[in-house]
Amino acid sequence: QVQLVQSGGGLVQAGGSLRLSCAASERTFRNYAMSWFRQVPGKEREFVAVTTWSGTDTYYADSVKGRFTISRDNAKNTVYLQMNNLKPEDTAVYYCKAGLTTATILSAGSWGQGTQVTVSS
Repeated sequence: QVQLVQSGGGLVQAGGSLRLSCAASERTFRNYAMSWFRQVPGKEREFVAVTTWSGTDTYYADSVKGRFTISRDNAKNTVYLQMNNLKPEDTAVYYCKAGLTTATILSAGSWGQGTQVTVSS
């Protein structure tokens, strides 16, 4: 099972930007689809974005489309989430996740430890 370590996050004002990083322990990182999810207290974890193993294809939740960008550097075993024009409703704990495909990653895979993102109004 791939180990994922997240970094980034923090407190930012509305309209600001943050970048999250998620580093994998395995050299087989390039074989995995990678995604980001987020969760607020009392709600289910929700999908944010996903990228294929090559980074060629990306998909986003409608709520973040046009503001967030998922990317990966397979040479560094790292996936990123660039978040621009942040809104207070983006406040959540963000999790990265590795999975075999962009389809199966929604229901199975390995999670990072989570990182808090807080957007003040």
